[in-house]
Amino acid sequence: MKHVARNGAESAFGSGRRTAGRPIGGRENGRRGDRRARRRTPRRRAPLVPRAVARLAPAAVALVALSCSSPARNASLCDEPRRTGTLPADVAESSGLAASRSHPGVFWTHNDSGDEAFVFAIDSAGRLLGRVRVTGAENHDWEDIALAPCGDDAGDCLYIADTGNNLGSREEVAIYRVPEPSPDDSATAPAERIAIRYPGDVVDTEAIYVLPDGTIYLVSKGRQAPPTLFRYPGRPRADEVVVLREVARFRQTPVGLPYQVTGADASPDGRWVAVRTYTSVQIYRVAWRGRLRPLLPDPGIDLQILAEPQGEAVAFGPDGSLVLTSEAGPSDVPGTISRIDCRLD
Repeated sequence: MKHVARNGAESAFGSGRRTAGRPIGGRENGRRGDRRARRRTPRRRAPLVPRAVARLAPAAVALVALSCSSPARNASLCDEPRRTGTLPADVAESSGLAASRSHPGVFWTHNDSGDEAFVFAIDSAGRLLGRVRVTGAENHDWEDIALAPCGDDAGDCLYIADTGNNLGSREEVAIYRVPEPSPDDSATAPAERIAIRYPGDVVDTEAIYVLPDGTIYLVSKGRQAPPTLFRYPGRPRADEVVVLREVARFRQTPVGLPYQVTGADASPDGRWVAVRTYTSVQIYRVAWRGRLRPLLPDPGIDLQILAEPQGEAVAFGPDGSLVLTSEAGPSDVPGTISRIDCRLD
């Protein structure tokens, strides 16, 4: 079945279509694609199903196996994903990830809802380097984190997406913006709370990325409504609740659990965006007016070889690699950190 986005963009989540090079976003009356869907079965092994996916009915789990891209198809762009370490118990629910540019080798992460307002500095092996309180912030349901310029030549800031809305009860959510601390700090400078609302119904969102010009984008999860790309209009403003603008829908309908969006990041130069789900990660080229052009056959790079307990976050490393984290699993299974080496020109 063909899935065509409202703005003329075809699905990049679970459709089984070859969408490499097709734009996500752009003009509202864009031309609709008309390619036939193709199913592909992984060649190497039976899929490894993460904790969140394992709760699906058998028929839904089978969809994961049918839609995974072959590792051979990704070989020319990215190497096979590999685990590089495990996360400390302090970060049992790593939900977001961002690479520091001021502190080489440092990645910032945070826990999901239920923790206090802390960010944690870790290295590429998952070792804990620091624990910093975010001053003036509240962790209602932190879902992702990005690092980008603060604006006005003020250095880099962390953008923390307090946008989780599993119960659909939050009409207003927020992004906290705070100057990047040092891993040795005990607390940050006071955080700025940027209040946002979505056009129409409430939305559950777990992914944020910020381009070098300061434009903020969020990608909704796709559980209660189609996975959708939203943009914050203009410069961030802390003195009002701003309604986001819908850029594009990746699909016309909600998606199954394996294809729900859990994290995103933009490369430091703003040319690339990575969007991950529980079971895969897709890389996009950023085109005119923020349109996204997928580089790989749908759904992107298969992550099931990592056997993540519950894959959540993705970040571009300073060398162009992708770094991913997972929440911890049951029976004291630790969260994981992994890496994908890519050649993006």
